[in-house]
Amino acid sequence: MHRLRPIRRPARPRTDPRTLRSIEVAFWFILALAVGVGGESALSGLPNLGNLLLPKFAAEARDAPKPQFVTLALPDVAQGSFAPAVLYPIVAHAFPSWMRPPAPVAKARAARLPAIAIVIDDMGNDAALDRRAIALPRAVSLSFLPYPDATPMLAREGKRDGHEIIVHMPMQADDGQEDPGPMALKLGLPPQEILHRLDWALSRVPGFIGINNHMGSRFTQDRAALVPVAEALADRHVFFFDSRTTANSQVVPVARAFGVPSASRDVFLDDVQTQDAVAAQLALLERDAREHGIAIAIGHPHPVTLDVLTRWCANLKGYRLVPISTGIRMKTALDMGAVMASLTGHK
Repeated sequence: MHRLRPIRRPARPRTDPRTLRSIEVAFWFILALAVGVGGESALSGLPNLGNLLLPKFAAEARDAPKPQFVTLALPDVAQGSFAPAVLYPIVAHAFPSWMRPPAPVAKARAARLPAIAIVIDDMGNDAALDRRAIALPRAVSLSFLPYPDATPMLAREGKRDGHEIIVHMPMQADDGQEDPGPMALKLGLPPQEILHRLDWALSRVPGFIGINNHMGSRFTQDRAALVPVAEALADRHVFFFDSRTTANSQVVPVARAFGVPSASRDVFLDDVQTQDAVAAQLALLERDAREHGIAIAIGHPHPVTLDVLTRWCANLKGYRLVPISTGIRMKTALDMGAVMASLTGHK
């Protein structure tokens, strides 16, 4: 049999008494010097001084602080297959109170305010007036005619300043004397020609996310004529905002049937171009927003409209201004809610 040898633990090194004595003398010398220079206020720093001179002993004398786990999130990153994933928790100090994001109370309150979306269309014809429209708050959306020479440049400026950009697509009017402009969509055109004209218009407006009709009181009443337009927009994943130049417009039902986001405007701001008339239409817009939660208006880059609208935006209270894409989404939800209520018998 083999005898088991006892396990010998290595002896811990003993601190030389002369070293401890030297540390003690240095400590009292530094303390005396600090008190002599700083008076009683120097005593408040004793804990930190002890930690500095004797870090090893200080670490053994107190409990280790519990680590705080801070959840880090990347803003505005859609969750999906390609979203970044954190495999392990990250141990870090919590942010100080002044660096922590504010509680989302203000944002939640703002979301409960009635929403208003405003589109300025007929853009592209007058650079000076268009730039006044671009100077409006970025939630105001801008719709550009495709044929003016300045349209591509001005659309880029509007996009750069944060506005949503729309193609103001010319379409046939009921009144045959009204000219919607070159490359307009008209009844009787073969589907291939409709798509050709639509593609040309879209190519002229950089940064677009949707279209709305310029005139079009005749074309937008014809479901068959709207079908190739809706199909093309569905392929491009853009919306169709109905300017609603006729009460018989079929834009919204046809577009939604093809999965294209769509809604119609509620108020024209400047059919009558006086300050009182525009202000009255803005008051009507506010009333509709209070009643339904969302209202959408169309205006034009007329000097009177821009004057009144600039003042109105600067003094807007009790409402929130949203881009047209948000307005369409909200109106769609409102319409779907009304449909479901009618089906279930609830009001």
